[in-house]
Amino acid sequence: MPLVAVVVLVVALTTLFTLFVRPKDIPAPEPVSPARHLEDRKAVIYENLRDLQFEYRVGKLSDADYQQTKLMLQKELAGVMAEIDRITLVSPSKTAPAKSPREKSKAAIAPASKSTMPSDREPGNTCPHCGAKFPNPMKFCGECGKAMG
Repeated sequence: MPLVAVVVLVVALTTLFTLFVRPKDIPAPEPVSPARHLEDRKAVIYENLRDLQFEYRVGKLSDADYQQTKLMLQKELAGVMAEIDRITLVSPSKTAPAKSPREKSKAAIAPASKSTMPSDREPGNTCPHCGAKFPNPMKFCGECGKAMG
């Protein structure tokens, strides 16, 4: 019988403790990035591109279907990445370290080193890794996924 009384007492105290927790005692939630949903969408698009390329190499897709679907996914990815850039420029992340005035002045003084490239090799138009060419400048290659710059 004393054991039952102890169990009832522990349950009662636990219940009372949970009911009387003050909101200020609860820790603040982790801050949510304003572009979190876009980052998730970007990851899904990259996964879809990888799956598409695999299915094409296995022979499940015709060349026309592959090209059409890849182009559609790349356009969607470009839109998502542009939106991420727009959001991060409006509200910069607190995790990114701020540049010192000295670093800012160095960046402003640095000459543009890629201005002497031929027009068909403009930065972002041809992938330096796989050689794929694109009509518009891109940050990442649509073929291999590596950075264009």
